[in-house]
Amino acid sequence: MTLRNLRIITLAVLSHLLLAVPAFTSQLPAPSPAVAAQPVSTAPGQDVVIRANQQSRQGDAQHPVYELDGDVEIAFQDYILRAEHVVYHEDTGASEATGRVTFDGGPHDAHLVAGHASYNVKEETGTFYDVTGTFGAVVRGNAVVLTTSNPFLITGRVVRKVDRNRYIVEHGSITSCAEPKPMWTFNAEKIDLVAGDDAKLYHSNFRLLRIPILYFPYAKTPASQMSRASGFLLPVVGESTTKGFIFGDSFFWAINRSNDLTVGAEYLSERGWSQTMQFRSRPSENSSLEVHYFGVMDRGVNVTNEINGVDQTVHQKQGGEEATMAGVNSHGNWREAGSIDYLSSFLFRLAFSPTYTQAVNSEVRSNAFVSHNLDGFSLNLDTERYQNFYQNPNNTGYWEQIKILHVPSVELNSLERPVDHSPLLWSLDASSGGVQRSEPGFVTANVVGRLDVHPSVALPLRWKGWDLRPEVGVHDTLYTQHLSYTSSSAVGSATGTGLNRRSLEAEIELRPPVLEKVFDREIFGRKLKHVIQPIITYRATTGIDNFAQVLRFDAMDIRSDTNELEYNFVQRIYGRRRPTAHEPGCETTDGAPRVNTAKLPQFYVPGVSAVAPKCEDEGNTTRELVTWEVKQKYFLDQTFGGALVSGRSNVLSNTIDLTGIAFLDRARPWSPVVSKLRVMTSANTDVQWQLDYDSLRGRMNASTAFVEYRWREYFLGGSQAFMRVPAASVTVIYPKEPLVFNQYRMLVGYGHPNKRGFSGGGSIGYDQNLNFLQYAAVQTSYNTDCCGLSFEYRHTNLPGINVENQYRFALTLANFGTFGNMRRQEKLY
Repeated sequence: MTLRNLRIITLAVLSHLLLAVPAFTSQLPAPSPAVAAQPVSTAPGQDVVIRANQQSRQGDAQHPVYELDGDVEIAFQDYILRAEHVVYHEDTGASEATGRVTFDGGPHDAHLVAGHASYNVKEETGTFYDVTGTFGAVVRGNAVVLTTSNPFLITGRVVRKVDRNRYIVEHGSITSCAEPKPMWTFNAEKIDLVAGDDAKLYHSNFRLLRIPILYFPYAKTPASQMSRASGFLLPVVGESTTKGFIFGDSFFWAINRSNDLTVGAEYLSERGWSQTMQFRSRPSENSSLEVHYFGVMDRGVNVTNEINGVDQTVHQKQGGEEATMAGVNSHGNWREAGSIDYLSSFLFRLAFSPTYTQAVNSEVRSNAFVSHNLDGFSLNLDTERYQNFYQNPNNTGYWEQIKILHVPSVELNSLERPVDHSPLLWSLDASSGGVQRSEPGFVTANVVGRLDVHPSVALPLRWKGWDLRPEVGVHDTLYTQHLSYTSSSAVGSATGTGLNRRSLEAEIELRPPVLEKVFDREIFGRKLKHVIQPIITYRATTGIDNFAQVLRFDAMDIRSDTNELEYNFVQRIYGRRRPTAHEPGCETTDGAPRVNTAKLPQFYVPGVSAVAPKCEDEGNTTRELVTWEVKQKYFLDQTFGGALVSGRSNVLSNTIDLTGIAFLDRARPWSPVVSKLRVMTSANTDVQWQLDYDSLRGRMNASTAFVEYRWREYFLGGSQAFMRVPAASVTVIYPKEPLVFNQYRMLVGYGHPNKRGFSGGGSIGYDQNLNFLQYAAVQTSYNTDCCGLSFEYRHTNLPGINVENQYRFALTLANFGTFGNMRRQEKLY
């Protein structure tokens, strides 16, 4: 079996290897002046240079033999053989070395220490006895320098060098644990090692703390950073209260340097079988493609569902499949990209997703586009598919879906450009394509044609710090179908006659001079600057008298007449600090600060997932400490040209550009006040809070807060999401659904994934309104220079679908792989 090639040991760990490798290289002699040095020619252009404290020549002129004693060095090509005593045959190139034998050099920086050895410098072959050695590290003076991020160490009773880069190790071991007593090793009867490629192990056993754990009749591991080998990976083992005992394995196929494929299967003792596939391709520097597949053949489980108001226990099969594909290609001014997601059943995602956040995501999005940008114009060819799943109110075990499709559409956009060297600026947005929508009780034609044209002209003016920007435009949208209502259908139906929606739009934006003040007194070592930017905007749209007849596909279709005034106040507080000493862990050898640029985890959620500690950028001593934006709209036309329908939730383009929370269920002069606050006093402090306050009703409509704080190795995160749904939005179709949502997330811990020693963390999700724990997870890990051990307990609570306790672990071996079922992207820290 081929071991998993996961290079999870970072530069921080490699730096520990530098401190440990000398335990294997301490037998190198210190340089000393050679008593004698003599070049000996072995072939044209190849010299053997002999250095020793004492040397004597024997034999005749055709067959000279050199006996060398005391700090002997034989240098040939890019190798050096050292010993206390060497007998060297010049004609054959053979040598016998005894006493502190070391062999160094080669393209992969081999370093072998042996009791005695025989070596032929012409054939580049030899045999070493009682060997300890390293590959990928060299000794320079008193320092050990790693020449690869994938160094490894070997021991063996006998090591035979049979080719320039190939070594046969008999009754030995291999490890990347650079310590005098490695924590783990693979001991084997035979190791066929090709430096820079791979190592094949025959009849090997994995030992942890010298205790045999697993036996492998055959295994293979990469022996180079760039090496990839086809074969079986380390097995996956786990336990779950709903899935039972989990055991599986995968096969990795290194197709070529640009493509690889991994396929695998897992046996779930309580549920059935799962299958996985991953294909990766990197044809060029500017192009990539990844395909993922996950499916489960489920035997089913007994669940309790509410059917027509009565709780019933049914046997439910929750299996299904999900496939994703993501690719990108760029060349010149052209860019092609796509992200495809196929989900056979939302119930499958709820039951088998590894984390709660992934499980409750009810949306499935796919899109692909081709874009060409040239001279301020952008031409795009785009196609999209959108699915949103929701629970059937009459059967809680059945999920309905809304599907919206955008067949290939062409879009043309332009940046603002001057009109014939005048201060006037013009721009154009236009698109043409087909759309389709289907949901229970409603479906449009397979393709509804839609043509949209939106030209506009603006005149930016500036006078003594005042900015005034008037803009006018026309907007014309043609549809090949429209929405009509009958007495028997509350949602209406799509009819085949076309529709033309025309409107005239005007906007005036006024920005008064910025108010600012610099405070002389320092606060917490910072000199502060306060900036206030007021913005007043007037908008008017007229001509849309057929809003109720427009089919809804996306934000383009919810435009309505409006006559509104918006105010927006943005306040910022900047802090300028004096240069200070670097935080612990942020220093470098040259004195420059280390700036953390680590990528966020794949499923990172602010306040829920932790990130590695960040370092301040000392080159930028000014930081935006506080940003606070407050805005509100006043509606002069409270019915939006007749588009407003009292008694139900109305979502219009005029409301969603203010807040994502629906608030318009009746005519009203004022919108809620929207407040957005962000505080970032350091690189490791982030507080965000968005509040929607409805002054008309005297209550909060929504409140969302995120908090992240890290002090050295300690981290704390949390979030709170509160939302009040207008009663008219749910009571008709979902009379039992709550009108108030209030959920909390909490994360606390110590350390990070690459930290040496102990790390641990825990997180919970709690629904206050329904008073139940949504999920909980506790993780702990311990990392050394060459391996790491992690444990996790995870609880998921999806009533009626999946109430599960998972117990997972992972044993990670540096440069070898990971054994267990705890995936890196699912970790809390």
